[in-house]
Amino acid sequence: MFAIVKIAGQQFKVEENQEIFVHQLDAAEGDKVTFEDVLLTSNDGDVALGTPTLSATVNATVIGHQKGDKVIVFKKKRRKGYKVKNGHRQSFTKIKIDSIA
Repeated sequence: MFAIVKIAGQQFKVEENQEIFVHQLDAAEGDKVTFEDVLLTSNDGDVALGTPTLSATVNATVIGHQKGDKVIVFKKKRRKGYKVKNGHRQSFTKIKIDSIA
């Protein structure tokens, strides 16, 4: 069984006991979180499609918070002496899907 769920503005295809990285959530390590924006569920070919959402919920546990790889942002305008170099590291939350109900 899998579901397509909207978490922090992004859509994820999730299954039970799956671990995924999502944009940082306001939850402490070990907290239980519930996602109610379920767009689609499929159970062995039996597909339920929401218009726009279903009355299903996805329960998950927060495993921890991490930072992603550094991305270098470099801007330059030739012959003008303009150069700017910045870096960015996105914050992620690792969650484990407990159940799809």
